[in-house]
Amino acid sequence: MRELTVDLFSTVDGWLRGRDSPAFFGYDGPDLRAWIDEQSDRPQVMLMGANTYRALVEMGGGQPSDPLARLPKMVFSKSLRPPLAWPGTSLVAEAVEVAVPALKDAPGDPLRVIGSRSLVRSLFRLGLVDRLRLMVFPQVLGESGEERMLAGLPDLDLRLAATEVFDKRLVLLDYRLDRAPEPAG
Repeated sequence: MRELTVDLFSTVDGWLRGRDSPAFFGYDGPDLRAWIDEQSDRPQVMLMGANTYRALVEMGGGQPSDPLARLPKMVFSKSLRPPLAWPGTSLVAEAVEVAVPALKDAPGDPLRVIGSRSLVRSLFRLGLVDRLRLMVFPQVLGESGEERMLAGLPDLDLRLAATEVFDKRLVLLDYRLDRAPEPAG
């Protein structure tokens, strides 16, 4: 079965973005860039929602310098229509609860979601996420934060698998989901 990883960038207080925050909350650095490049170089299938797709295309998705250009991408959307502008991108018409279990059961590269808060919420509710990686930025956006990172999720037990520090200020928390054991049968 293919592993499904969710990667989210967040402030210490759990915001995915701020009203006036620049990219990476203003904490870009060589270690962070190297990690992003390393992740983009790994074989994977990117899953995303329409808003994340639009944002990534606006940030240069599909340009020659795009690190995700060579990766297959699947967009879950009812608002977008084919053809999509970003090469290697497929529009998924099936519901998440049908398409993603089929993808996980099919042979192929691991599945990865970046951003896509609504899609992430659905995947967690359906019990389809295997791994959650949170890149925590040293910032509190108490008054200007927008989009709470994990709002609307079911209760989840996580097991910390690894931590890593980037640029002496960012912390990557790598969690596995602890699933209840299957009943003996």
